[in-house]
Amino acid sequence: MAEVALSQAEAFARIRLLRSPNIGPVSYAQLLRRFGSAEAALQGLPDIGKRGGRSYKPIAAEKVEREIESVRKGGARYVFHDQPEYPALLGEIESAPPILTYRGDLALAAKPCVAMVGARNASAAAVKLAREFASALAGEGFTVVSGLARGIDGACHEGAFPSTIGVIASGIDIAYPPQHAELQERIASEGLLLAEQPPGTEPRGSHFPSRNRIIAGMAGGTLVVEAAPKSGSLITARLAGEAGREVMAIPGSPLDARSAGCNQLIREGAVLVQGPEDVIELLHGFDGNPHSTFRDTGPIEFDHAPEELAEAEPADVGRLLTTAPVAVDELIRQSGESSASVQLALLELEIAGKLTRHAGGRVSLAA
Repeated sequence: MAEVALSQAEAFARIRLLRSPNIGPVSYAQLLRRFGSAEAALQGLPDIGKRGGRSYKPIAAEKVEREIESVRKGGARYVFHDQPEYPALLGEIESAPPILTYRGDLALAAKPCVAMVGARNASAAAVKLAREFASALAGEGFTVVSGLARGIDGACHEGAFPSTIGVIASGIDIAYPPQHAELQERIASEGLLLAEQPPGTEPRGSHFPSRNRIIAGMAGGTLVVEAAPKSGSLITARLAGEAGREVMAIPGSPLDARSAGCNQLIREGAVLVQGPEDVIELLHGFDGNPHSTFRDTGPIEFDHAPEELAEAEPADVGRLLTTAPVAVDELIRQSGESSASVQLALLELEIAGKLTRHAGGRVSLAA
């Protein structure tokens, strides 16, 4: 969407819209396209929920007022998806967070960013290497983005100070892990701290993949320093690949299980990196054409003009849906209906709590 000047009433309505039941980044964006503003969307939600088969009430305004007061008291601020300060690369990914809360210097997100992630139970050698890489990259004008976890993440933040961004899976006022409370506060004071969850939110398992998509989305490339085969770091790398960003990994000994994930990434097409200069060469002037081949073919993207969604009638796609995820473009093909009509039908089902959205542009009936 085009950048707009937000009135106080519209900013409040946007926060309320996003915090309302069953509203996620995709449905939020579609509601703004259909109604033109969050204020109008809030008025239209009960009718959409009714058409989806259930009564619907947006979140109480009083709860949003309390949230805003908590953000203000904590020294944080909001940034919205169509404001010029919003991280540009992040805004390009599927399901980019419509609203972020932040503390610190948002200008750090406008610099070339590199994501660095790795194992929590990292080896001493990998921690030292991560710190050295981060320091070298910061010295060359990059901002290092990571997730404030123990091990590699913490070392990356420490090495890059003050050119570092911490993305957390909790509210902006919750320190996690507790051992990194001091580090998190230092990032908020000297670097940039970002959160998608409302203040007061404790981290849950489902929040970490969401946090990882922000880390990957903010950067031209993701570097995995050390990781096991089934780790959150590999999820971040996969998300970077799906977004068309560079995926890089530092190789390790085949005798160390903590290196197996990096070696696996390299086998699957990630770029083998041996020194900071390799990362600098890959990301300097990144133009959206990564050298790494580690990525899946993304879903066909359907972008709608506001008038298309505003004038569309919902398609009958309920018969095509099960609890097994299916790509939205497949539903469009099989239904023979327009993209806008299918998306409107899915929006009605989602707001009624009958639809679940999955990564890669897939949907299913709610279990």
